Amino acid sequence: MSKLTLVSTGAGGDKYISCEAKEALKQADIIVGYTKYLKDIKDYTKDKETYSTGMTKELQRVQYAIDKALEGKNVVLVSNGDANIYGMGSLVVELLDTLNLWDKIEYSSIAGISSVLALASEIGAPLSQDLALISLSDRLTDFDLIQKRISLSLQADFVIAIYNPKSKSRLKPYEEFLEKLKDYQDRVVVIATNLGREKQTIKVISAKELIDAGVLNEDVNMSTTILVGNSTTKLTKNNLVLTPRGYLNKYDLEGNEKENFAKIS
Repeated sequence: MSKLTLVSTGAGGDKYISCEAKEALKQADIIVGYTKYLKDIKDYTKDKETYSTGMTKELQRVQYAIDKALEGKNVVLVSNGDANIYGMGSLVVELLDTLNLWDKIEYSSIAGISSVLALASEIGAPLSQDLALISLSDRLTDFDLIQKRISLSLQADFVIAIYNPKSKSRLKPYEEFLEKLKDYQDRVVVIATNLGREKQTIKVISAKELIDAGVLNEDVNMSTTILVGNSTTKLTKNNLVLTPRGYLNKYDLEGNEKENFAKIS
């Protein structure tokens, strides 16, 4: 049977590529991907046949990968971060299902380290409570629905990771996000750009500072992930970010349950 493997390459560069992903890339006959992301893994593509396209050509890339797999090739389709978090996973599965190719192509997906997980590993322990992931790209999702999700996630006190915050031609969703954040100006915010790459930058600020920087903030672009803490998120003594899970509410430092825990919780 023909083989198509969807390989997640992690947040950026080659820092977050799993051993399983590396092995799949080595075994591939053809590697297909977005031009920028293939550059991230050039050490794995230099002796391989490759096919790449620019932004917004996802359908073209997936169809090419499927066509080559049907020719009997071992095809790897690359997706940045984790392929099933705003990646290529849904499109690949949808096309295979629409074209009824499950009995003709052996499909598998290899997980990757998404940017919010890479970010968390760099700045402390910010994700220990419930988390919402929201993309601000309205290219495929209704603008009003995105804004509703932001509002409800803030109201529900989720830690929120914002993907695809803005591009040069797509500022309105980010502008509205900043407007909604005005009721939560004391929240801890992390701005992480180019995670895993040479130009990686991570800044820990307040929501107020993010709002004051405005929609044209040069620290924020399509390579940025923004993390907004919940009401318990705080800075440690050495300026890492911590969202307490609640252990020290329930237990003292000897591990004994506190008598007044029910009242605290």
